[in-house]
Amino acid sequence: MSREGTANIVWHPTTVTKEDRQKRAGHKSCVIWFTGLSGAGKSTLANAVENELHQRELASYVLDGDNIRHGLNRGLGFSAEDRKENIRRIGEVAKLFVDAGVITLTAFISPYLEDRALARSLVAEGEFIEVYVKCSLEECERRDVKGLYEKARKGEIGQFTGISSPYEEPIAPELVIETGTLSVEQSVATVIDYLHQRGII
Repeated sequence: MSREGTANIVWHPTTVTKEDRQKRAGHKSCVIWFTGLSGAGKSTLANAVENELHQRELASYVLDGDNIRHGLNRGLGFSAEDRKENIRRIGEVAKLFVDAGVITLTAFISPYLEDRALARSLVAEGEFIEVYVKCSLEECERRDVKGLYEKARKGEIGQFTGISSPYEEPIAPELVIETGTLSVEQSVATVIDYLHQRGII
């Protein structure tokens, strides 16, 4: 869209506010951003946390990397530029969910510090919880649930994070969860406890 076109677009404030929606839900909303290598357990943990939130009758939703690429981000590849656009779009969608009063869980490798910082900047301070799902490359390869590492090692998949493309570890995440040593139940409890401590739930 041209600069002239965007100049004519004005943000329209809503009558019902984010605070109104949070009050009705009975809890605050936020983004819980799970980042880590492929196979680290991001999707497993995000879905397990959402299940716990759902059992408590709290409004939540998981935005999963693979699922999003089936629709909203279909057509994007895995180049640095496409990865950046992938995360930008997810950040914007997550922002909308937070505005809707929903605890939003995202499960994306999101390998670059700059892209995660952009996603954080889209929501208010305190509404972005970065969770580094930490797992050694060796353990991720051992799991290799989708067989992706084997293909990457054979050169069948290019620009694969951890093999032929870098992963920039979080510098100061709100939580670090080592899935190589913690059970899913322990990991979920860690996230839920943190949400309590922050007064989100």
